[in-house]
Amino acid sequence: MRDQKRVSWWEALTIYSNKRVIAMAFLGFSAGLPYLLVFSTLTAWLRDEEVSRSAIGFFAWVGITYSIKVFWAPIVDRVPILFLTRRLGQRRSWMLLAQIGIATGLILMSRIGPQDLIYLSLFALLVAFSSATQDVAIDAYRIEAVVDEYQGAMSASYIFGYRIALLAAGAGCLYLAEYVSWTFAYQAMAASMLIGILTVLLIAEPTRDTADRQVEEALLSRMSLGPVLAWFARAVVSPFVEFFKRNGQFAVVILLFIAVFRLSDIAMGIMANPFYLDMGYSKTDIANVAKVFGFFMSIAGSAICGVFVVKWGIYRPLLAGAIAVAATNLLFAWLSLMEPDISYLAVVISADNISGGFAATAFVAYLSSQTNRAYTATQYALFSSLMTLPGKFISGFSGLVVDSQGYFVFFVTASLIGIPSILLVLVLMRHIRVATEKD
Repeated sequence: MRDQKRVSWWEALTIYSNKRVIAMAFLGFSAGLPYLLVFSTLTAWLRDEEVSRSAIGFFAWVGITYSIKVFWAPIVDRVPILFLTRRLGQRRSWMLLAQIGIATGLILMSRIGPQDLIYLSLFALLVAFSSATQDVAIDAYRIEAVVDEYQGAMSASYIFGYRIALLAAGAGCLYLAEYVSWTFAYQAMAASMLIGILTVLLIAEPTRDTADRQVEEALLSRMSLGPVLAWFARAVVSPFVEFFKRNGQFAVVILLFIAVFRLSDIAMGIMANPFYLDMGYSKTDIANVAKVFGFFMSIAGSAICGVFVVKWGIYRPLLAGAIAVAATNLLFAWLSLMEPDISYLAVVISADNISGGFAATAFVAYLSSQTNRAYTATQYALFSSLMTLPGKFISGFSGLVVDSQGYFVFFVTASLIGIPSILLVLVLMRHIRVATEKD
């Protein structure tokens, strides 16, 4: 890897002119577009058509597909798609197939609508499953396309495109539904998937590392396994065995760090909108400051981190991000003691979104660096599932803390939850330093 200290600030900034970094923004748009269309935007459509809240609640189960994508990631990693893979390669063929599935599902959802909730839920599941599959392929492409020091910029570019897509699928889709119709809105979103499809057709397939797989094939050839068991061993078992073999006992520390890094962020996030409303801020204030203004602050944080990763490597930005996320929760605790003032809200939202964008970019770069490029899709799917599940579980208790202790105690607690991630970053940095000294 290139010596980070010899990289000038100008060289670090010019990373965003890299063709694959630019392409990553368009792939990020393709990844982000379906997300709200099977969640909050869909629930708005259902409620607009006077579907019961009980029935709407069941649609939340569609989102489970994003948390269990690790189960079919080995297929995306290994199995070719007939003629598509021969022409496009493993990553691009799976991206294209998933994008076609997303567009098809959105068109079917637009045609059936809330008149038949059973079929609508099945089509929404098709969109969510295809979207999660696309995530696996895009994550693998992002890691394989560039070296580790460029991963921060790739992550920042991806997040930029993803956030733009959330605006399109959220506010954009609502505007189209208001002034035209929900059917037209969802068909327009389906047409927007052409951005991802054209990007896949224009980019080049990344080079994949096959060295570890050649060793694996030699070992498996000596074992008397049937074809099914041999495929399972190669596709499912080998990625996990390789990760633990490469990291030894320290693999447990890495997985623990991945599980706790976003605890503070996710635990706080679910209470953000209720907090703003309870504090007396209007829906317009929340939309203007928390959503639109916050969007630009988040993009700024991601872009800054991408430059820092090129300049200083992954670990120092990772530490800064962990500290910043924990610290901004204390700003929310301070805000809970103040009278509602739009300037106070803007300051806190700025700090929260810049730190959140910065930390997320550094974290994705770190996760990318931990994958072996021979098993990219499966290992990264494991990491991305692990990084959200603990936070989602803990966030379920956030309302209980607020009801019993108030917002001040809640935000202080959310900040304290971030301390283990800070300490674990220091442990990771020490581990890397010791390993480097030995080499």
